[in-house]
Amino acid sequence: MSRTFRSLSFIASNTEEAQASRQELIRTYGDTDPHEADVIVALGGDGFMLQTLHDTMNSGKLIYGMNRGSVGFLMNDFAIEGLPERIAEAVENDFHPLQMRTENADGSTSFALAINEVSLLRQSYQAAKIRVLIDGQVRLEELICDGLMVATPVGSTAYNLSAHGPILPLEAPLLALTPVSAFRPRRWRGALLPDKVTVVLEVLEPEKRPVNAVADHSEVKSVLRVEIRQSEDTTAHILSDPDRSWSDRILAEQFSD
Repeated sequence: MSRTFRSLSFIASNTEEAQASRQELIRTYGDTDPHEADVIVALGGDGFMLQTLHDTMNSGKLIYGMNRGSVGFLMNDFAIEGLPERIAEAVENDFHPLQMRTENADGSTSFALAINEVSLLRQSYQAAKIRVLIDGQVRLEELICDGLMVATPVGSTAYNLSAHGPILPLEAPLLALTPVSAFRPRRWRGALLPDKVTVVLEVLEPEKRPVNAVADHSEVKSVLRVEIRQSEDTTAHILSDPDRSWSDRILAEQFSD
């Protein structure tokens, strides 16, 4: 079924290529304020798309990305011609991000959302020591590692894949719990978790082995405890061309060299 929309807003990253493409699209199709437009067209790379999704979560805005960056896994191919027709036929993907709550060494707490992953990373030359609890039950009493992350299916092809974590089909109700350079237990390679669980990561020996927590692009220094769960009341909306759906892209990644 074709999508009906009245107006487009064009936004772009700061690169020269993205800005030039935005001006050309505006000359062709006009431009509407992002708060008033039915569809926001984001021009850039994956980082810019993530930022746009964070900025528009729960707004009901549909985001259609076109690649003007280096990777563009989250983006559609760039073309000036036929854009309204492409958007009309695009597939809508709705995502619930992870929510991260931290308790920090300075006594503060923090909250952030992640579309790709929440990761804990060592802050010093010494490996981190982390206790892992799933729904209140201790599953790893002590993991010694450079880091540990919880990744969504959307983020499973990003940092998670670089850390040798599993690629998750977009429709899978799963999260990937993936270590970064695990030292002990040496043979532990991570776990697949239902997406309804609550993951708690407790930092052991935090003064000697400080750890930072990162939710996409939001970083918190020197955390003591991190709680991660899927947010049920927050949604991001992204459009993909039918011949290059996110499901197909993630499937193709499992057979790439």
